[in-house]
Amino acid sequence: MDIDQLKEHLRFARELGVTGVSRDPAWRAVDTPRGAVPISAGVPVADTRVPVRDDAQPVTIALTPIESLAAVRTDIGDCTRCKLHTLGRTQIVFGVGNPNADLMFVGEAPGRDEDVQGFPFVGRAGQLLTKIIEAIALKREDVYIANVIKCRPPENRNPEPDEVASCEPFLFRQIDIIKPKVIVALGKFGAQTLLQTLDPISRLRGRVFDYRGAKLIPTFHPAYLLRNPASKREVWEDMKLVRSLLTS
Repeated sequence: MDIDQLKEHLRFARELGVTGVSRDPAWRAVDTPRGAVPISAGVPVADTRVPVRDDAQPVTIALTPIESLAAVRTDIGDCTRCKLHTLGRTQIVFGVGNPNADLMFVGEAPGRDEDVQGFPFVGRAGQLLTKIIEAIALKREDVYIANVIKCRPPENRNPEPDEVASCEPFLFRQIDIIKPKVIVALGKFGAQTLLQTLDPISRLRGRVFDYRGAKLIPTFHPAYLLRNPASKREVWEDMKLVRSLLTS
């Protein structure tokens, strides 16, 4: 990291409200989350059954998380399950990161940059998300990042109910394969969809929910923070909660 990058990182930490650095090993030490391996795929834990005995009885072979996520991506294919494939999407944006991550971020849907590059959170909001991850002493490759919807809605509108119904089963499979300790729901739509609620994000954030074997923490979307930088401190409080859950 050069001096300009260091200055930018410190400036951002100050905006979040970070007032110092702890020497507590539990804070500073970052365990590699159960075999960190970057991957641009994701989906449910699937077992493959193949007959390997003389009597042709099936024997269960457990797939690794990488293999299971790859199987989910294969299942999605060049998806035509909802109308988004006819509305200008370029490609599927599946998910990216460590398939064994303890921390998973779930956003709403790909934007323009994500639709072009095929990876979630790579635009300005994604750059801010990377800084937020680094603020709790993790790297982007330590976590897993996905969206509720795998295709970009036209003009970045909110996904519609039929689109969510078609796509969210793949997200559930990703979560069940990765088995994160903590899920951060980014923004109103992501949080409301996962929690099946109409409560505003302002009421949801700051709370911890049990969700598919993980602890779920809603917080503001990075795109919202770009428009409302004063809310960065609230996100910092949420991320401190995330960190405490990861190290407990």
